[in-house]
Amino acid sequence: MKPSKAALGASPLTIDRLSVLCLFLLLYSHFASTVMAHDDSALFALTGQDINRSQFLKENALNMGGWLSMGGTYLTSNPDSHSNAPITFNDRSGEFQLNQLNLYLEKPVDMESKHWNVGGRVDLMFGTDSRFTQATGLDNKWISDKNLRFYDLALPQAYLEVRAPWGNGLTAKIGHFYTILGEEVVTAPNNFFYSHAYTMQHGEPFTHTGALLSYALNENFTLNAGTVAGWDNFDENLANWNFLGGMSWTNDEASSAVSWSVISGDTDDVLAANRTVSSLVISHSLTDKLQYVFQHDFGFQEKVAATGQDAFWYGINQYLIYDITDSLSAGLRGEWFRDANGTRVIADSPGHYFALTAGVNWKPQGWLTLRPEVRYDWADAKINPYINQSKDHQLQFAMDVVIKF
Repeated sequence: MKPSKAALGASPLTIDRLSVLCLFLLLYSHFASTVMAHDDSALFALTGQDINRSQFLKENALNMGGWLSMGGTYLTSNPDSHSNAPITFNDRSGEFQLNQLNLYLEKPVDMESKHWNVGGRVDLMFGTDSRFTQATGLDNKWISDKNLRFYDLALPQAYLEVRAPWGNGLTAKIGHFYTILGEEVVTAPNNFFYSHAYTMQHGEPFTHTGALLSYALNENFTLNAGTVAGWDNFDENLANWNFLGGMSWTNDEASSAVSWSVISGDTDDVLAANRTVSSLVISHSLTDKLQYVFQHDFGFQEKVAATGQDAFWYGINQYLIYDITDSLSAGLRGEWFRDANGTRVIADSPGHYFALTAGVNWKPQGWLTLRPEVRYDWADAKINPYINQSKDHQLQFAMDVVIKF
């Protein structure tokens, strides 16, 4: 569970201004399409220049890039606090959010090489999402919440990657990196929906610090195994290393895939309490245009600090994604999350949480994605979780724009 920071300081940017911004982007993308070739980089489309073709980056096999994700959410029962809790990431109602301004520098390893080679990646993120992706002892104290309200800075990834030519090739990721659990990820361009499922928000880690090995048994099966310093942690309780690993399978046609991942280990030095989360993700292309995804998570923690008792959480997510055209897709997500002991969503409030989300992805350019959605949440919990804990349900409309450069 990731607590939000208190609202301080600057006045919000209203949904009216967000609407004007989105309208401008829609008009811009329409006229731009008549004079610009489709490309995955907004900078290239606007300037005709590709920084990755510079001599220095080419000579060193480096790639630079990034994206900008910004949007807004509106609750039909919009509270004066503008809080969308317990929803995180798009956690403000009636306010514009610059969710992610993410820059990265990477050197990919050559997965086909028969020789040793070294790569790596560094990501730097600014925005309202950065609060939820910080690691204790690394980036959680760079910016005071008194200065920029909900905005913060995070270094969610900084790792080396080493490829060893043993057998089918062994890859080691060493440093700070995103988790391998679950279907949804932090990085905005890699999700269908603007909002996130409860499992991702409240039941899984976001980042790890440590080492993760990956080995392809054959063209279908891959094994992962490593050790990390727990959840979203950089330098605390370093004696309590957790196991992180799993297995993935893809069929020959790449139309079906299964991945299972698990993290398990003690949470701190005092209680020596085990915390284990298992995540199973199954995807299958029902037709050339329709994809189905199923996810099941199960979490367990001994001796939770607040109660001293054991705690469980688990849930099921299901997704249907239909490609209407090459640039337009429609999606549906249904989810159920069970916080059995009131330790993940709202403290001391065990309950069942449900959500149904419908949305569209429109890509008028290769570098531009618009993601409008409508989401309905309801819960059967000890404490009403929505609209400042006054209601057991809520309806929200949201949209963001993702620009890759």
